[in-house]
Amino acid sequence: MIRFIALIAVAALASCGVDGAPLKPSSKAGINVGSGGVKTVVNLGASKGQLFVNWNLI
Repeated sequence: MIRFIALIAVAALASCGVDGAPLKPSSKAGINVGSGGVKTVVNLGASKGQLFVNWNLI
């Protein structure tokens, strides 16, 4: 039981940014029109300091 409470406490501290700045989310959406037709594009990302992770969903 104590391990479970400790795990919840660590998760709560990590989620509120006590260990540093929280992740900064970003998103973009667009519509591309070309000779191949119309396509929707969604771009999701997150950054923390110099680290940036990006996902492109087509």
